[in-house]
Amino acid sequence: MTAELRLGTRGSALALWQANAVAARIAAHGGPACRIVVIKTTGDQLQDAPLSEAGGKRLFVKEIEDALQRDVIDLAVHSSKDMPAVLPDGLVVGGVLPREDPRDAVVLPLRGTDSPLDVRPSSIEDLVATLGATPAIGTGSVRRIAQLARLFPGARFEPIRGNLDTRLRKLDAGQYNALVLAAAGLHRLGFADRITMALPATACLPAPGQGIVAIEVRAGDRAVRDVVAAISDRLAAAALDAERALVETLGGGCQTPVGALATWLREPTGAVDGELELTASVAALDGSRVVRDGDRAAGNQAVALGQRVAARLLEEGAGELLAEARQ
Repeated sequence: MTAELRLGTRGSALALWQANAVAARIAAHGGPACRIVVIKTTGDQLQDAPLSEAGGKRLFVKEIEDALQRDVIDLAVHSSKDMPAVLPDGLVVGGVLPREDPRDAVVLPLRGTDSPLDVRPSSIEDLVATLGATPAIGTGSVRRIAQLARLFPGARFEPIRGNLDTRLRKLDAGQYNALVLAAAGLHRLGFADRITMALPATACLPAPGQGIVAIEVRAGDRAVRDVVAAISDRLAAAALDAERALVETLGGGCQTPVGALATWLREPTGAVDGELELTASVAALDGSRVVRDGDRAAGNQAVALGQRVAARLLEEGAGELLAEARQ
């Protein structure tokens, strides 16, 4: 094993947080030092185009995966929700960090006192009343729009790109009435106090893999795979296996109206396996139709669980909704 690992990542504040968290975890487990290698991706360069038009979140990982395949880096760190359901030949998810809050979060503008709302909405009904009939909601996610259109039928959903600071500044300047962001990123970058309301999964299922940092490695690089496996979180890994198996079986990408969340009903203890529950949905882009299903299984059956729930969704019409979304 080399004395140093080259760790590839994007250069955003959140991506660097993730990369440094992985490097610190490897060091804490007695592994080699990591040298952060920042790689600019196509997604970073296309700041103005909505992701659904530019080619999806795969644009945030392609150049990094290319570098990994060419042995320019030894491991790559991603937000797992940005990764394609089927990885390039020779690459695998070698491990994951513990999952942060996977939910979507609504963020409202700061008031004149430079503080969020004094009284935060306690229910979806309160949130709808607070935002009014025709709010301008900043999000470019087709998944979020498809689900939130059912809650806010009069809302105008407007794309927003840029780093977290930029998005919050635009919100506070009055360009939007609300933003919908991943709660995980807000927590990790110290903006948890900006969360007005975390949306329950019953209202808006998160993106598959949301809140999980994934470490991608070359399948044949046993030394690096062993280092990464040693720091991997068992609970988050099984949840991600279930969610990614669902997306792969559906044939969906990472910019489609698929929501999924695997949660532990009973965590494994020692040699005794736990029980995992997976809930998933596919929605029409305008929110007019949605199919939703779920099931439970032992934690060591995570992949089969994802495949089973996906098969049920397809039987209920998810394939047609996904075909319409791709068009």
